[in-house]
Amino acid sequence: MAWLKPESLLKRPYNHMHKRFLRLGFWGLIFLGSVHQARTAEAVKPNIIFILVDDLGFGDVGTFFQNGRKAHDPGKPWQATPGLDAMASEGIKLTDHYCPAAVCAPSRASLILGVHQGHANVRDSQFDKALENNHTIATVLKQAGYSTAIFGKWGLQGKGQNPTMWPAYPTKRGFDYFMGYVRHADGHEHYPKEGPHQGKKQIWENNHEISEQLDQCYTADLFAARAKKWILDQHATNAAQPFFIYLAFDTPHAVTELPTQAYPAGSGVKGGLLWLGQPGHMINTASGQIDSWMHPDYAKATFDNDGNPATPEVPWPNVYKRYATAVRRLDDCVHDVLQLLKDLHLDTNTMVVFSSDNGPSIESYLPQKFAANFFNSFGPFDGIKRDLWEGGLRVPTIAWWPGHIPPGRTSSQPCQSHDWLATFATLAGMPAPARSDGVSLLPMLTGSGEQRKGTVYSEYFSTGKTPNYQEFAAERRDRVRNQMQTLRLGDYQGVRYDVKSASDNFEIYNVATDPGQRINLAARPEMVALQQQMKDTVLRLRRPDSGAVRPYDQELVPSVTVRSTEPGVQWAAYEGIFPWVPELTTLKPSSTGVTNHPTVGVRALDNNVGLLFTGYLNVPEDGDYTLYLTADTGALLRIHEATVIDADFGYVGNTKKSGTIRLRAGRHPFRLYYARKAKGVPILDFAWSGPGFEMQRVPDKAFSHDGAAEGPR
Repeated sequence: MAWLKPESLLKRPYNHMHKRFLRLGFWGLIFLGSVHQARTAEAVKPNIIFILVDDLGFGDVGTFFQNGRKAHDPGKPWQATPGLDAMASEGIKLTDHYCPAAVCAPSRASLILGVHQGHANVRDSQFDKALENNHTIATVLKQAGYSTAIFGKWGLQGKGQNPTMWPAYPTKRGFDYFMGYVRHADGHEHYPKEGPHQGKKQIWENNHEISEQLDQCYTADLFAARAKKWILDQHATNAAQPFFIYLAFDTPHAVTELPTQAYPAGSGVKGGLLWLGQPGHMINTASGQIDSWMHPDYAKATFDNDGNPATPEVPWPNVYKRYATAVRRLDDCVHDVLQLLKDLHLDTNTMVVFSSDNGPSIESYLPQKFAANFFNSFGPFDGIKRDLWEGGLRVPTIAWWPGHIPPGRTSSQPCQSHDWLATFATLAGMPAPARSDGVSLLPMLTGSGEQRKGTVYSEYFSTGKTPNYQEFAAERRDRVRNQMQTLRLGDYQGVRYDVKSASDNFEIYNVATDPGQRINLAARPEMVALQQQMKDTVLRLRRPDSGAVRPYDQELVPSVTVRSTEPGVQWAAYEGIFPWVPELTTLKPSSTGVTNHPTVGVRALDNNVGLLFTGYLNVPEDGDYTLYLTADTGALLRIHEATVIDADFGYVGNTKKSGTIRLRAGRHPFRLYYARKAKGVPILDFAWSGPGFEMQRVPDKAFSHDGAAEGPR
């Protein structure tokens, strides 16, 4: 294949299988080598597990913050996460990983779709909105031969009452198997059958609602136990097939309910949570009293309430004992799953990622209120859930893959959840879809290769204010939210609150040296150029959405300044069997050149080729421009970084698709992708209409390029 195969990217770890090969001697290795060569593509595809927890703050995890809090101020209340700390010590801790949005539904949508909030169809607080029918992590990995499963919270199904009616049910978005909560509000209750605080809730297993079978099932235990059973079954029945699991917990979010009992002894195949599969006793913790068991580390915990060591310490309020117990339970679940992989000797062939959907909340749904500053769940940052300050978006993230990700490392590389689709596609030996906004994080994770820079961007609307916590900067307390927007460029984070127009200035912080965002650099003369760059960039990378209107939606997208150009468009051809329109910029072209305008006639086409056209659209005057694409199999158009036409997933060949964008007069860089995937007459027709002319084939003078005749890079 033209793209980089996983066997050329990754080194297989030295394990017990390698020792067995060495005992066979030279000729045995020659024979086995011929067999291995035929099976390499399948064998090296690693399993992938993405663990997403709900409303866990950066500061809630020991290795990210709590351990230091305990060491430096032992009088403060603190939590322990020994399982996650061990995971980080065996893998890599990502300190500058951002969730896509500051609340769960849009955050999870961007993760699954692989696009940031400027492109996702679920934004703001659009709970239960149908996830767009497009590429997802699951569809991409399924196409690559993976078995796919989700356990836990979904909330992206669309209108309806059951799987036959929900247009975006998980099994309609690439997952082979689903067991969990479908409706957003159901995830606020952690005992689906009894519903002691929120009432009974529905749990679906594929097309069957099974909550009546789930007596005394605490959801964190339920989802982890079922995931373990699925892994065991997969390993027993189809060990050669790689798998992808999305383990989407609904805790510690919302009702701070407690488990029924202590975590079962042991872990992995030798204990821990077990799926029994007996209605009324589905898991081995489905006994005892619901919402009753407090972790002993917290049951009698006290703290220094007034900072005076001479006065007695006071007990933790009950709600915080509950929260810490819920976090510790998740910690045990993660450890249990990792141990299972080790016991099955799958650890060296499984990447596991742990992350959170957004920053910490102040919701408990109990009479006793919950404050995020009791544990400083936001860590060294300001902001919580629904804030675009660092505390609302920076989330604790760990990647674990023994033998491939060197242990004990920390990376401050800025990245965001939409990068995981591209990362997992690369692991599977596939180029990511061109529509993805992410970059593969494998070079950063493995420490091998050059890491491409990604996009860290979010936009969000929420009423209310940032909390009035003394830990936050004075000017940030009780800060009105409304329309918010943030963008990270290098070490600098730009933030806008209560945005009224595209001309509003960003507050600018060097979050590498000032993670608490205490020093606003925006007024400094040396920040003038960066301020304008941020204003221009946010207009160039996003598309308006009628369901989440922004005050800058109708702003003209600024052009770029180019010193000199030449007429025409650069093109590059790429050989390969592409199941979708691929992100060709990550691949090596087989041939390049310059043409007057995009056309499949630049080279003779077989059935397996991709074309990438790059250059500038020379826009004559300000206004609305509608662009049109027709292709025989698939194409995609980006202007700047905004996806204007997506003629890929579900595209019916030879159908005209269009997109309208408001452009300022001048030059606008574009990338036009084309993938040839079937027999027939190759077609790529590109036209536009705008101020002063009707729809026409784009005239040659409308294109220019930088003059590098060898083609795009």
